[in-house]
Parts: sequence; structure tokens; C-alpha cells
Amino acid sequence: MNPEREAAKARFLGEHGLAQARREPLAGDASTRSYARLYPAGGAPLILMDQPPVLETPICPPLASDAERMALGYNAAARLAAGSIAAFVTTADYLRDHGLSAPRIVAFDVEAGLAVLEDLGDGLFATLIAQGEPEGPLYEAAVDVQVQLHDQRPPDLLQAQGLTWPLLTYDTLALKVATDTFLEWWPQFAGIPAFSRDAVAEWDALWAPVWVRGEAGATVFCHRDYHAQNLLWLPERKGAARVGLLDFQDALRAHPAWDLTHLLQDARRDVSPELEAAMLARYLDARPRLDPDAFRAEYRALASSNAARILGRVFARQALLGRAQYKAFMPRTWRYLERNLTDPALAGLKRWFDVFVPAEARA
Repeated sequence: MNPEREAAKARFLGEHGLAQARREPLAGDASTRSYARLYPAGGAPLILMDQPPVLETPICPPLASDAERMALGYNAAARLAAGSIAAFVTTADYLRDHGLSAPRIVAFDVEAGLAVLEDLGDGLFATLIAQGEPEGPLYEAAVDVQVQLHDQRPPDLLQAQGLTWPLLTYDTLALKVATDTFLEWWPQFAGIPAFSRDAVAEWDALWAPVWVRGEAGATVFCHRDYHAQNLLWLPERKGAARVGLLDFQDALRAHPAWDLTHLLQDARRDVSPELEAAMLARYLDARPRLDPDAFRAEYRALASSNAARILGRVFARQALLGRAQYKAFMPRTWRYLERNLTDPALAGLKRWFDVFVPAEARA
């Protein structure tokens, strides 16, 4: 426990009349954020979000060149928000303005990296399904959120409570640096030699059309981490508002398939091919102007890119840092990737993985 950080939290809570609120730490994830449930005397529970700014690399300036972004580090190159409170507050306001259930912001301090949020409860999709809740209605509602968000083009700038935040594009560089983390981390984890210069050149050539199409199709608001552990069931609400939204501060403008790849190829729980197909059909039925075959092809390609990113930067990297629990998710993610790569349009990528990461080098 950092005494200086604890003092900053105490000051912040005191300034907003919450000095006496009991704090109960909540389970964390692989990020640099932490959360606690607050129990004010005589009031409803709230959530304290703690994101120490010093723990993150710089964010992407809106007009930065590719070279400048690479020099600033991974957050800028990949267009991540570095846990910014301004990003969270403005994105939450945008989502609520569109009839969706992001937490209401009770108080915030951007410089301190602290915010108090509405408590949407503990009804995570993943938890409820594990307890026996039928998954179909939950996934249908989650798809309906996507349809509602994709009905209009998002603004270039999000604004709320005196704050602004640019809604940048999930562009070719951001897609590339994320996917390329597989090259960096998987050999270290799997104990195989680093990929040769020729292997990397072939990798770049095979993925380049996927990344270019991903940027060309970047027309809708993208949550960016849209899966069953970031979605809450709020059955007392109506329509798409029944889905509570969390962890959306890295939002971008992206291809409409992107959030669906997270939802329907969830690295942390099995989503059957049948459920995946049904939910894609639901989405496409609601957006009849899309070409279904072209959309499914781009979905499979982007899902493959995402799987490579997850296996590299998320799972292999975290396992190498001593967080062994991430190893359990690897076989599932490989299954998703292998299923995507059966698409004849991705035959070159399938061949690359078969040659350079054979079955015995996969989790």
C-alpha cells in the first residue's frame, strides 16, 4: 500500500463528503487500475476508481505521426487511453446520452486519477451465466447495444462536464502494433526461437490487408473491451439499457465487427459456434445495408488479429510476469484463432502459423 496514494484518495473522498465511507476492495484485472466499493452512511453504495497516472506511458496526441507515436510508447502507438479519467468521464456521458447504461459520474479528479461512480451492481454476464442464467437473452441484449451504437456516426470529440477527449480511429498502426505483440511475447512464453526476419516480413505482408480494411471500415463507436466480464445485467431497465457497460475508457472509432469479435470470441469463456453464428445473424438482420458475406469475412480476419494480440500482449506477457492464471485462457483463444483461419481467404496466415508456431508450440 502506497501511503502517498492512500492520502490522495482520502483527500479526494473528503472533498466530496465521502471521508467516512467504508471501503471494500474489489477484484482487479491486468490493468493498472483498482476499484473499491464505497458504503456511505445512509446512502447507496458507490464505486471508487483509482488510476494512478504515473503508472502509464503517454497517450496519443491526435495529430501525432506514426513515428512520433512509436517513440512515445505502446499506449500512443495503439491509441490506448492510459486509464485517463477524462476518457472515462466523457465516454460514459456519450453512452448515457445514447440511452445506454454507463455508470453516472459522481465526482472526479483528472490530475489525481480518481473518480467516484454509480454502482451498477455485481451482475456480470460471465458470473450470471456460470450460475445458470440462460446466455441467449444476455447476448441478444449485448448485440442490441452494438446495433444502437452503430446506428449513427460518432463525433470526433467527446465532451462532458468541462472535459474533452478525442475519439481517435483504430487505424492501421494501432492494429499492427497490437497484433505484433504476438511476435514479441509468444516465443518467450513458448520457449521457441525468436521469429526470423523473413518470418516477420511474411507476417507483415499477410496481415497488412487486414489492418488496412480495419481502418477503412472504422466508422462506428467501439467500446474496445466488450466481453462478458465487462457487461452487467440490469433486468429492471428497458431494451439495450439492460446492459451495464464497464471498462470503456479506451474507446475509439473502429470497424463495426471489432466489439463483436470480443463478445463472440471471448477469451475468458467459451462461446459456441452456434451462439456466435446466431448473434452475428441478429446483428446483420438489424443492419440490412451491410453485405453479410463481406462482413463475416472481415469479422473473421479482425478476430484473428485480436486473437494474436490477446495471446501475445495479454496472456503470454502476463504469464511471463508470474500471473499463471492467464495460461488457462490460452487453449480457448488458440481454438478461436484456428477456427477463423479455416476461412480460405486467410489461408496464408494459417500456413504461417502452421510453419512457425506448430501445434506443440501452442498452449
